[in-house]
Amino acid sequence: MTSAEILSDDLAEAVQKLRAKDEPFAFATIVRTAGSTAAKPGAKALLSADGTILQGWLGGGCTKSAVKRAALEALQNRTPQLVSVAPEELLAEKGIAAGDEVDGTRFARNGCPSRGTVDIFIEPCLPTPQLVVMGASPVAQALGALAPQFHWAVTASASAAKPHQQRFIVVATQGQGDLDALKAALAAEPDYVAFVGSRRKYAALADKLATAGVDAAKIAAVQAPAGLDLGAVTPEEIALSILAQLVQERRAAVKSSDG
Repeated sequence: MTSAEILSDDLAEAVQKLRAKDEPFAFATIVRTAGSTAAKPGAKALLSADGTILQGWLGGGCTKSAVKRAALEALQNRTPQLVSVAPEELLAEKGIAAGDEVDGTRFARNGCPSRGTVDIFIEPCLPTPQLVVMGASPVAQALGALAPQFHWAVTASASAAKPHQQRFIVVATQGQGDLDALKAALAAEPDYVAFVGSRRKYAALADKLATAGVDAAKIAAVQAPAGLDLGAVTPEEIALSILAQLVQERRAAVKSSDG
């Protein structure tokens, strides 16, 4: 069962519209309350990329600013957030200040007269990661055919990514405009660049990139040769090794943002 299937019709419809446009958004769900609170556990809301509540309700102004901050952090770090909005005196009793994070929970002050505590779970929903496959080589074609099965948005040009969308570029030109493709890939400021070719070949190209004024750190960050060492031989096997490495890098990015 998907998240949309357990939402109200209005929420589900709003989610589907955002999904169709590949827009980033977040779910907020109240998981616990204590004391007097307007909203109760199970209440849900849909948040836009800037933290604005699009649908649903979480108890009004008492939680609004804390939820917005948590949503922005969840989208930026690509990880869920748990925020506890509590009255100042309760935070003081626990020796906690607003903004502190303890055991994975971020605390915020509830200044409303109700003086209750509301714990809210924020889950980011991000655009499908973009995979730019540059080149028309057999490896490029095999990678372009395989990657969508693993939830990559495949494109042939390094066009601008959507907000909060990861972008990975694989240069698989294999002798047909390698240098120009690498320059374009590095200029696009992606999260990751890999080059299909030997270390020796890339070393020669790296010298030319440096001569052209490309930043040394960017040149050094290129994964060359692309792919995990699986002993791959055929274009399909090479594409599989590259995709395995891409998945590894994609998941590592989420883990590193987790701290």
